[in-house]
Amino acid sequence: MIKRAHIRQFLAVVDAGSFTQAAQQIRVTQPALSTGVAELERLVGAQLFIRNRRKIRLTEAGGRFLPIARELERAFRAADGFGRDETATAPLLRIGAIRSAPGEFLQRIVAEFARSFSIEIVEGSDSDLRTALASGRIQIALVPLKAGEGEGEALALYEEPLVMLVPQDHPLASRGEVSPEELAPETMIARRSCEFLDATSRFFTRHGVRPRFSLRSDSDDRCIRMVAAGIGITTAPLSLAGEDTVALRVTGYDFRRELGLLFASDWSGLPDIARRLEAPLKAIDAIARDWQRARVAMIA
Repeated sequence: MIKRAHIRQFLAVVDAGSFTQAAQQIRVTQPALSTGVAELERLVGAQLFIRNRRKIRLTEAGGRFLPIARELERAFRAADGFGRDETATAPLLRIGAIRSAPGEFLQRIVAEFARSFSIEIVEGSDSDLRTALASGRIQIALVPLKAGEGEGEALALYEEPLVMLVPQDHPLASRGEVSPEELAPETMIARRSCEFLDATSRFFTRHGVRPRFSLRSDSDDRCIRMVAAGIGITTAPLSLAGEDTVALRVTGYDFRRELGLLFASDWSGLPDIARRLEAPLKAIDAIARDWQRARVAMIA
């Protein structure tokens, strides 16, 4: 008979991506976890994971079993909370967010979801979060939308250009737009979280710009603060511009991104989840429109 422990162990491995980390998260020994997963595979009559030293992956059968396991765990949670106040048993919502999502915007939309759900945040790259969404490890992903997305299981939020950020007292700060060649003498800061990092490097190389870098960091907040401190300039989505920085257009540097929410269809279509999503999504749509207007005004 399949027990709740089997489901918890299976989902822990899926979410953690390794037996070692999964065992730590649910506080069991790794041998006990391996035994539990093996028992589950015997009970369902199929291998659920492909195991190797580098990564644990779901088999085809494991992928089919995953939504069943998620639903079973939701049912167990509902049973645990039966008869309690509804706010004490709010369903868990794992939101994946790209690292370059502006903190204030993420704060505002998460606050809306938190009115109806218990929240966990997962950070990652666009590709990592899309993989996590497809495998059921997260239920919503805040990512740059691709062409054709924004309908169905997606909600387009706002669009913005990438710009060059300089300190307020920089000699070019009053220009509005500069040519890439004018930036050749500048020291730059590399935002490693940038979705256009490779394309940006190629753009400036084509224009003979091979700068010295004063900082390379995964932290957007640190990068923008160091621009304000005057140790370098950086390209960034317009929404990351701070009070002590100025956004400049760079001639020919025409990269744009549209941030949006992607939803796990098997999750968002559940009646209780759909009901809980109505109010947050309505509020988030209004937040996104206000955010878009404010960003446009910054560089108009």
